[in-house]
Parts: sequence; C-alpha cells; structure tokens
Amino acid sequence: MIAVLDDGRALEVTVRHEVLRIEPWGADSLRVRVGRHGVREDVPGALVPAKPAPVDVEVRERTATIVNGALTGIVEIADSDTGIDTIVRFVRTDTGEELLSEQRAHFWWPGARLFMPAANGFGRLEQRFAAYPGERIYGLGQHTHGRLDQKGLVLDLVQRNGEVSVPFLLSSRGYGFLWNSPAVGRVELAENGTRWVADNARQIDYWITTGEQPRQILSHYADATGHVPMLPEWAAGFWQSKLRYRSQEELLAVAREHHARGLPLSVIVADFFHWTHLGDWKFDPAEWPDPEGLVQELGEMGIKLMVSIWPTVSPLSENYREMHEGGLLVGTEQGIPAHAPWKDKGFDVEMPVAFYDSTNPAAREFLWSTVKRNYYDKGIRAWWLDGDEPEIQPGHPHNLSFHAGSGAEVFNVYPQLHAKTFHEGILGEGDDEVVLLSRSAWAGSQRYGTAVWSGDIAPTWESLRAQVKAGLNLAIAGIPWWTTDIGGFHGGDPDSPEYRELMVRWFQYGAFCPLFRLHGFRDPRSAFGPEMTGGPNEVWSYGPSALESITQSLRLRERLRPYLMAQMRVAHEHGIPPMRPLFVDAPGDPAAWDVDDQFMLGPDLLVAPVLEPGAAGRSVHLPAGTSWTDAVTGEVHDGGVRIEVETPPTHIPAFARAGKELPIRPR
Repeated sequence: MIAVLDDGRALEVTVRHEVLRIEPWGADSLRVRVGRHGVREDVPGALVPAKPAPVDVEVRERTATIVNGALTGIVEIADSDTGIDTIVRFVRTDTGEELLSEQRAHFWWPGARLFMPAANGFGRLEQRFAAYPGERIYGLGQHTHGRLDQKGLVLDLVQRNGEVSVPFLLSSRGYGFLWNSPAVGRVELAENGTRWVADNARQIDYWITTGEQPRQILSHYADATGHVPMLPEWAAGFWQSKLRYRSQEELLAVAREHHARGLPLSVIVADFFHWTHLGDWKFDPAEWPDPEGLVQELGEMGIKLMVSIWPTVSPLSENYREMHEGGLLVGTEQGIPAHAPWKDKGFDVEMPVAFYDSTNPAAREFLWSTVKRNYYDKGIRAWWLDGDEPEIQPGHPHNLSFHAGSGAEVFNVYPQLHAKTFHEGILGEGDDEVVLLSRSAWAGSQRYGTAVWSGDIAPTWESLRAQVKAGLNLAIAGIPWWTTDIGGFHGGDPDSPEYRELMVRWFQYGAFCPLFRLHGFRDPRSAFGPEMTGGPNEVWSYGPSALESITQSLRLRERLRPYLMAQMRVAHEHGIPPMRPLFVDAPGDPAAWDVDDQFMLGPDLLVAPVLEPGAAGRSVHLPAGTSWTDAVTGEVHDGGVRIEVETPPTHIPAFARAGKELPIRPR
C-alpha cells in the first residue's frame, strides 16, 4: 500500500481506488497529489519544475515520513468506521511542531478528502485540514471584502472584475500553502476546519512550504511558481490614463501639456475602442492615423504609449471567421460560442462576442502574430490586458470549453496563459522588457511580467481603505507588481471639494505603491459604446490647490524611484514583494500581524496612508526591534509602540528604519 518512487525520493500510498503521492518540490517544500486510480500529469497548474533537494524517506508498515529540509510530511494509514483511510500531517523537522494536518470530515464518512463523481473521470473534490486557535491567514489574491487577515471567511475561487483568485496563503503558524488547481470552487477558512473545494475536476493537487520567517516562505513560493522579471526603470514612473482618449490628437495634447508643465510622466494609455472592431487588434486609422509618429513624439518626451488589448472577438472582426473555424475561440458545452454582450463600432446595439482561447497554443500564436503586426511593429512596448478574467456574462464558467479542459476545471488559469501569450511573443522578438497591466491573474502570472490593478472600483473612502488590504494580500499571493485606479474608477466629480480631497490622499498613497497610475471614468459619464468618454482626469483637472498637492506626490515618486527599483531587484531575485504587510519585516512583533492599514515599502520605509476624510491625525504602529524616524519631521520614535501623528493635507505619515536615509522630504 505504501511505495517508494523516484529512486527513494517520493512516496505513493494506495488505498482502494485512491492514489496519494508526496514528493519534494523545492527547498523545504512538498507537493501532494491525489487521484482516482493514479496521478495525472495533464492537469494545468502553477508549479514550475523544481530544483532537486536532499530528501529522506522512511517507510513502516502503516506510516511513512518524507523529510525535505525544514519540512517533514507524515502519512498514516488509519482505521475508521468505514475502513482504512489516509491522513497526512506536516511538521517542522527540527521540533516536530505541527504546522498543518489533514482532518477527517466525520468519523464515518467522508475522510479528509472527498470525490463525488460526475462523469468522464470528473467530480466534485474536497480537501479538508484542521483549524488552529489564533491562526491568521493572508494572501489568496485580491478581494474587495476589506480584510487583511482572512481567517473566518469563505472565498470563491473564481476570477471576476476586482476579484483576483490566486489560491496561495501564508499562515501565521509558519507555512505557505498553494491549492495548485485552476478549478472553479471555493475555500472555507472556518473555525472548525479549512476546506478547499473544486466544483468539477479530476485530481487534488497542493503544495506546502515552511521557513523560519515569512520572507523565506515567500521566497520558496517564488521558486515554486516562477520569479517576476526585473521591472524596467521606465515603468516605475507615473502612468496617466482616463476613460478614454478618443483620438491620437486628444492623447497627444495631454502628453504635451504634461511636458510643458514639467510634470513627470512615464506612460500614457490609449484605452479601449481605439480599434476598428473588437478582435481586429489594430488602430482605427480615422482616429489614430499615425501610430508610428505618435510613438516617436511621445518617446522624445520620455513617455511610453500603452495600448489596451481585450481578449474578445466580435463577429464583425476580420479575424472572427478564421479563429472560429480554426477552433481558436473558447467553446461552450451548450449553446453558441458567445460569452459576453458588446457594442462594437458600426453596430448600434449589443451583440454577442467570444473570447480567444488562451489555453490553446495555436490561439496564443495567432493573437501575438496579429498584435505584433499591428502594434509591436509600430513601436508599442507597453500592454494593458483588460477584461482578461475572462469577463464573461453571465458568469457561468462551467459552460465553457477550453483547449486545456472544461471551464469548471481550468477557468482560473485563463489570465495567466493570456499573459504568457505576450511574454513569449515579446521574448521571441529578442526583447527582454515585459510589462503587462492585467485586470486578473492566477498563481504564476508574475513570471510572465504581469502587473495587476484592482479593477473597476468605487471612488470612495471605503474603497480606498479596501485597496490597502487588497494590495497587500495580492503581494503575499506572489504578485509584486500592483496598482489601483487612483481616485477609483466608477465616477468622481472633479469639481467636488470632497472628491478632490479623496484624490489628493489617494495620490499620496499611490506614490508608495509598486506602480503609480491615474485612471478613472469621471463625471460626467456617457453610455457604454464606441463613442464613450468620461470627464477630465488629468492631474490639473482637480483645481490649483489639489494640483499643488498632487505635484508634490509626483515629485516624491521621482525621488523614491531609485529605492523602489532596488526593491524590484529583490522581488526579481528573491521573490519578496516591495509592498508588504508589517509582519514580513517584523515577524517577532505580535502587533505587526494585526496591522492592516499600514505597509512596508521595502525593509526600510513604513507608510501609513490617510484613509479618512478631514483627518487631522492618525494612529501609527511602529514595529518592534528598531527605532523609526519620521521621514518628514525628522523626529525619532522607539519601535514596538503606537503613536499619534498629525496628517495635514500635504502630509502622509512615513517612517524610515533607524540609520536609513530616504528621500521623502523635498530637496
């Protein structure tokens, strides 16, 4: 029943029709797969091939252990009221302290795992683990629930606008855990146990790691799923965008004004509907007559042009028939292959459109060859991958049929493989700079140069507060390049004094985010369609007083860029995100695990954004183990305490670690 495989490096346990395999997968890490009748190799996942690690395997009659560095896995064939069953536990190798254990659902049935058959080898899968008093759980992607610690929550494992499902968590108990399945389902982080559920899949697959500190866990996770590339220096600057610049001349006028005012600007965006038809993937010459000239003039001002690329194809597109007949579009289990309604150019009402199949290598090759011909060859080097959850309407992923498998089993991997389309295409051109602004991601997306923004969020203080937690959890989940629509997306009146205050505070926060980007659909807004545009959304759109404060944030970002790029190098080489919760750098400070409205930018800069209107001050926790210097006033404070600081309109609380000089104050 217990076999040793791979020259003594892996365990395989068979009980009736269930086959469980445990094998090393990187330093201090183990991978567990469980299938019916055998373990499959053809199910999509996030893990990359692991470097060999020293392993010690020991087998007894009904138990076995597998030791990989600091992590030990123990598998036991145990008796139950319905026969024998397998239970796996994970402990620290040096102390034997339990990190995580599988848990039976019931003394009779089911056990720690459940397979409810559907058809063709698929079924509903469940994997249960024990819960532990006082455990805190972080990561799991980007969500709008406004929580940093997600213990006690139920989270859907599905991609939606603003909800980025990345099924990796970091526990305060000292382990990291990846549910290595892109299947639609959910995770229940309850007080009486944790349960991972796949609605319809073929096998259970998870990965676990440990480390003395959170930094080691995050580094192991990057090794297992791929390291982010090095961020190009230009991408660390300010990005200007609105919904939407309707023509080449309109966009150029904004860039020229930035240049004339001497305001920093690194990227400006041509948003959607710049194309002829959805799925043509090319500029409309009536509105964008000279893309090469546009790229050249922007380049002379030190500005990159970013273009919006949607993965959807309209029946009006010149590419639709070839892609449909070639099987390059996502299929459906029932009904016609149409996945969302859109208003395309030349058509007054909504029509059904389809998504290209990012899981199909031939479809990825077709998309990139088209994008290369119509954008890359014209000088475009920055890409906005919008709507790539994919944003289906209605949200029924179970009805989709992909090249890689059923929608229920592989839906969540779509944005990761969509990013792979561009990553492979760009590298194939001999270009090593890949920056993909994406509205969605999955585990491993970071290795393809994916930057995530937080989707179509509200322009409110509540939304701003939620962004702080959302960005930190996505960073823990392995996506270090992250940003928001400064000011929120859905609305915001540029003439409102209340909204101007929010915009100023959001800019102060944004200046410390990994990417620094303004975007939004401001009032007055027009109806959805090819002619749509929103109100003004340039930095000077919010009045002289706000512009003065915003300009200070722009200048601050420029001063911070060398420090930020150094942190991007750390992310690239070691997998530690530049923006992270306090506990990553102060794991020995118990209070640091509870702070959810502050963050670290690198190891030496603590940021406490202003998140309430009219705030004259706020409370700040200074992590223990060092002293902290107010980066604006120069006042020194002991660590391990909570202090009150003033927050005038021009001031965002920021503190430098003892002995570190950071360029926060203007020269």
